[in-house]
This record gives sequence, C-alpha cells and structure tokens, in this order.
Amino acid sequence: MKNIIFLLDLEKKPSGGRKIIYQFCSYINTLKNYKGLICLVEKKRINKLITSIKKKFKINTQKTGWEFTDLKISNKKKLNWDSSKVNFKNSFIFDKEKDFIILPEIFAHFATEYFLEKKIPYAIFVQNGYAIFPINDKQKLNLAYNNAKFILSYSKDIDECVFKAFPNSKNKILKVVPAINHAKLTPNKTKENLITYMPRKLAKHSELVLSFLKTHLPKNWKIKPLDNLTEKEVFYNLKKSKLFMSFSELEGLGMPPIEAALAGNKVIGYTGEAGKEYWSLPIFKEVKNGNIKKFCDEVLHFIRNNKSTNFNKQRKVLLKKYSMANQEKSILNFLKKIS
Repeated sequence: MKNIIFLLDLEKKPSGGRKIIYQFCSYINTLKNYKGLICLVEKKRINKLITSIKKKFKINTQKTGWEFTDLKISNKKKLNWDSSKVNFKNSFIFDKEKDFIILPEIFAHFATEYFLEKKIPYAIFVQNGYAIFPINDKQKLNLAYNNAKFILSYSKDIDECVFKAFPNSKNKILKVVPAINHAKLTPNKTKENLITYMPRKLAKHSELVLSFLKTHLPKNWKIKPLDNLTEKEVFYNLKKSKLFMSFSELEGLGMPPIEAALAGNKVIGYTGEAGKEYWSLPIFKEVKNGNIKKFCDEVLHFIRNNKSTNFNKQRKVLLKKYSMANQEKSILNFLKKIS
C-alpha cells in the first residue's frame, strides 16, 4: 500500500486549490494499492503569537515563511466539506518506503528542513506560479525543487513560472487536471438581470468598479457579491446570474471564472494570467488589470446589448477540458510514475 500524503495548512474556507487537493485525495482512495491522506497542519499557538507581534511592530519584515518546527497537526478535522472519502494523517512520522509526500509550493522549503534529511520522497504541487517564493532563501528553494521527484502543475502559466525560477526542474513537471463538477452548474433556463462577483481578491478594484457602475446601472439590474457563502450558495447564484465580473489576481488557474462560464454567464474582467489559456470570446472578455473605466464600459456594453448568446459550443470545450475523466487520467499517470 502506497500512501500519498498531501501536506495542507488549515483554512476555514474552501479555496479552489484546496478543493482540488481534496478531489485528488478522494479519487486516490478509490484505487487499489493506494491511500490518499491529508496532513492538516497549523502553527503552534506560540508561533502564531510571535508572528502577530512581529507584524504589529514591523519586526523582521523580510519574507521568511513558515518553518517546519512551527507546525503542529490540526485537530480541526471537520473542514473536509463534501469529501467524505478523505483520510487524515495524524502525526509527523513518515515511512520513506511507504509514504510519498506532496508539498504545496508555499511549503516547498520544508523539503530541505525535514524531508530530504530523512530521505522521504516528495513532489511539489505548484498551484500558483506567483507563490513559489515563500521565503527569501533561493538556495534552499533551489535545493527543494532540484531534489523533488516531480513538480505538479495544471496550467501553462505555472509551467512558465517554474521554468523561469527553477530551470533545472523543467523536465520534472507533470501536468494534472483540475476538475469542475459541471452537474452542479447547469444554467437556469431563465436567467435574472443579475451580476455576480467575488470581492475576496482585489477588493479595492471591485469597490471602484461598483462605485462607477452605480451611476449608470439600469434599475432592473442587481449586483450580488459572492462572499461568505457555501459552495452550494455560490453555485445557486452563478446559475441564475447573467454576468460574472472576474477580479482574479495573479494565480495559477482561477476556478471561479470557469465555474461562472459553465453556469451560463458572460465573464468580464481579469484573467489572473493563467486564465489566458481558456479566455476567449464569446464567453470571456478580457480587461487589462487595473483599467477600471474600461471594466465598467464592458459591463455596461453587455447590459445594453443584452442579447441571448449561445455559449454551448464553448461550454462543451470547457466541460471536456476540466472533466473528472481527464483529472482521473492525469492522477493515474502521476501514480504510475512514482510506483
């Protein structure tokens, strides 16, 4: 039995990247001879306090990242959302013969702090090419990437970031596929005059766009922020809205714009860079990051020309690309290489 162990920090809200890791883990648990586990960690209480004090008094503001010795196993295991097949690793005791560790890019340096010394095999799962420098110690990061068995990636943009930062790791990249549950995103037959967006990232940008839009938005149109909602509530609103405003920051492959598109929305806004590989008309309309006035103009243009547009052809392409079948195929390919 081979244990595939995902090291993951405690987070109360299910981000897109986190949901993907739970999907991977759940699928691995359906396979013979493999067991998927999540090692859910958080900072020790004293380390949280020290970090808080340093931030408050601006002490040692250099980016030093978490250290492996800062961690403890989290006992808050009820944060697994709808992934009932997920198992949890409850200790930092690893077996180099049976265990294979998958580190997120923000914890890549843990390899040099713990796993390399104990000869425990690992891969680095880069879900955001702009988060690959969690610490300022480039030598330590080079060592971590150069000694990883593989680098997992799911977008061209992530590949390019890894190439540029760690050229010696180029041949280690393995592509995996994020899957989106399209069954939960079937568009409503009758759409409302509703605009949705997620204010969690680039809040200042969304605030400005809304402030400018208020003057010109027709009275029969509404705007709803998708914040502090369950996944079910997010999907419910996406299925009835006509337009989704994307404020994607620099990220590996933002899921919300794809989910909005599959739910039958026109998507206007920022690509988050990696989104450029699927961002095309008629569904997607790109706005250059920071061009607030252009953002407003594009939204208002869509409203004034509110015609029924057939997105079915493009939706089918997205459904196939980010399908569960493709995800499972990519996971099997990865597992074959580490066996």
